[in-house]
Amino acid sequence: MTAVEEENGPSGHHIELVDDNPPPRRSGEPSPGLRDSKGWDGKLRVPKSALLTNPEALSDSDYSDEDNVIPGEELAADEDLLDGEPLDVDEIVCTHSKIKDIPALRLERFTELARLCLRQNLIQDIEGLSALANSLKELDLYDNLISHIRGLDDLTNLTSLDLSFNKIRHIKHINHLKNLTDLYLVANKISNIEGLDGLTKLRQLELGSNRIRELKNLDSLISLEELWVAKNKITELRGLSGLPNLRLLSIQSNRIRDLSPLRELPQLEELYISHNALETLTGLEHNSRLRVLEVSNNRITSLAGLGPLVALEEFWASYNQISDFVEVEKELGDKKNLTTVYFEGNPLQLRSPALYRNKVRLALPQVQQIDATFVRMS
Repeated sequence: MTAVEEENGPSGHHIELVDDNPPPRRSGEPSPGLRDSKGWDGKLRVPKSALLTNPEALSDSDYSDEDNVIPGEELAADEDLLDGEPLDVDEIVCTHSKIKDIPALRLERFTELARLCLRQNLIQDIEGLSALANSLKELDLYDNLISHIRGLDDLTNLTSLDLSFNKIRHIKHINHLKNLTDLYLVANKISNIEGLDGLTKLRQLELGSNRIRELKNLDSLISLEELWVAKNKITELRGLSGLPNLRLLSIQSNRIRDLSPLRELPQLEELYISHNALETLTGLEHNSRLRVLEVSNNRITSLAGLGPLVALEEFWASYNQISDFVEVEKELGDKKNLTTVYFEGNPLQLRSPALYRNKVRLALPQVQQIDATFVRMS
């Protein structure tokens, strides 16, 4: 049942605080502010009921034991698996079918195939796809047993490639895919960003849950709009100056301390940087286009530095060390587009939880949501 609190706000307006009381987020989960469920570390793209080929990848981003992969039950060669599909089909989705051998599917029959999804199988090698070169645009091999990127030489019409949740160590043999707009390499064993030269049409790159320590070799990605690198070992926000169209950066669960390198990204609109080592928000002065800022689970004590962020719509700052309501009003009170703030788990909420939301509402009368509470004016 929804709980409702009532309070008289500024100018005599009647305020209702409606608490939908959702369960608290677990540590490491993406913020509700994330726009794309394909982000963070890719887990949200797997149905909860799915049985993963690589289950250890969900709990250990450094998993590396080649002998500890659950092999599952291998079926005989499946020449008849797709016999029910019309030959002019443009999409084939075949998941959880324990497929190991792509050539055995005889895909060359399907001359108009544009999208092929073979998620959660036992595929070790990318092969047998050259006959689809003229038509294939989307290839999804999420959650298989692939160690090396090979077999893509002829697939130059690909626009989307998903090799997430495999066992890939090196990004190779894809920079000839000049039409790629979306590339997903989440939850592999990648240590270095490399092999992306010339992918000038790429708009979205997902590298979450790998072993990356440095942002580099990205300068040629001039069309990149979204970069997802959460859950790595990145210590600095450098190497991004060559991305003139980057509007979304998700770099949660890394080791970032300094925001000042973001001055090289004045066009940035969404920044997700929770679970890092931030102690201050200074350094965002040149990012005046930011609409969404997620800094939860850091060590931030002050909101100083938010002044220039005139376009701010959502500010997520749960579980920091923010304690001053006066500063909340000073730094955020003039943000006319601000609709959502999260301060749960901060001293200003923990000191007086019964009064906390009303104090925030009086300091920020323009907001429509405080944590999980929606505010109504009447």
